[in-house]
Amino acid sequence: MVLRDTPPFRADHVGSLLRPPELLRARADHAAGLIKDAELRAAEDEAIRSVVELQRRAGLRSATDGEFRRTSWHMDFIYRLGGISPADEKIKVRFHRKNGDIEFTSAALRVHDRIRLDETIFEDDFAFLRDATAGTGVTPKLTVPSPNMVHYRGGPASIDPAVYPDVAEFWSDLAAAYAEQVRRIGEAGCRYLQFDDTSLAYLNDPEQRAMIAERGDDADHLHLRYIEQINAAIAGRPEGMRITTHMCRGNFRSAWTAEGGYDFVAEALFGELDVDGFFLEYDDERSGGFEPLRFVPKGKMVVLGLVTTKSGVLESKDGLKRRIEEASRYVPVDQLCLSPQCGFSSTVEGNELTRDEQLAKLALIVETAEEVWG
Repeated sequence: MVLRDTPPFRADHVGSLLRPPELLRARADHAAGLIKDAELRAAEDEAIRSVVELQRRAGLRSATDGEFRRTSWHMDFIYRLGGISPADEKIKVRFHRKNGDIEFTSAALRVHDRIRLDETIFEDDFAFLRDATAGTGVTPKLTVPSPNMVHYRGGPASIDPAVYPDVAEFWSDLAAAYAEQVRRIGEAGCRYLQFDDTSLAYLNDPEQRAMIAERGDDADHLHLRYIEQINAAIAGRPEGMRITTHMCRGNFRSAWTAEGGYDFVAEALFGELDVDGFFLEYDDERSGGFEPLRFVPKGKMVVLGLVTTKSGVLESKDGLKRRIEEASRYVPVDQLCLSPQCGFSSTVEGNELTRDEQLAKLALIVETAEEVWG
C-alpha cells in the first residue's frame, strides 16, 4: 500500500480552518465601515497565502483557502444562486454540546424566481487559491454546499408555488445550475471539488426525520431524492475532476445538531452516490459504528474523520491506528484515508480550540497516514 496521488489523499482535511486574529479584526473593521472592500480583500489574500503554506508544511497533499472569505460554509454560496434570496423570517437551529445547548440563528432562504447560475460562484476565490498553490505540489481543493442544502433547511415552504407549481421543475433547475457551476469551475482549473452536506447525515437521526415528516416531506425516501440531485449535478463533470462529499451532523462553535450512525442511508448512499470519496464523521459515539461501511463498493474511497475538531485534545496515534484497523473489517484498508471529522471553522466564529492545537491535529493525521499507508 502506498500514498495516493489523486484525491482524496491518505491524509486530508474537510475544508474550513480557524481564522487568524488579524483577519477577524479586518472583518470587524469592514463591517463597521472602517476599511473598504479592497482592504478586506487584501487582508484575506494575506491570510490565505499563510494558511496554504501552513497546510503544505503540515505535509498535506491538498489545500483549501480555509473558507476565509466566507461567514458561513453554505449560505455565502447559496445566496449567490439566481432566484434565491434571504427571507425576512429567521431560522433557529439548536446545537448541542456537553456543557449545554446553544442556538444558531440565520436568515431563511426564499426561492422567489427560477433557479439559475448568474455567475461562476467562488471563481475568483478559487483562482487565487489555484495560483497560491502553483508549484508547491499541493492540490487546490474547493468546497461548496451540496444542492440538497438549498432544500433541506427550508423545505417546501421556502419555494414560491407561483414560480414552481410543479416541484419537479425546481429539482431540474437546481441540478442544471449546479451542473453548470461544476463545468465552469472545472474550466477554471479545479480538479478537486467537495460537496459539503448535512442533509444525508441528519436524516439518520430519528428526530430529524420526524421534523421532516411534520413539514410535509417524505422522510423515509428524501435521501433518495438528495442522492439523485447530487448525481445530476456532477454527471457532466470535467475529465480528471475528483469529487467528494462530506456528510456532517452540524458544526458550530464545537457543537452539533444530529446524532446517529449512517445506517439509515448507507445502502443507497454508498451504492448509488456517484462521488469518488466520502468524508465521514467518526470522532465519537454520536457517529455510530463502522458496520454501514460494508456497503461501500470497490473503487470508492472512505475518509475516516477520526480526529475531532470539536476540542483541542489531541488523539493518540495508536488509538487512530486501532480504529482504522476496526474500519478495515468492513471496507479494505486500501480504500481508507484519514481526516478530521469536520471543518475547524464552519462559520467565522470557529470551534473552541487554538490554532496551535489545529496544526497539531493536522500533523498527527499526516504522521499517522504515513505510518499506516506509506
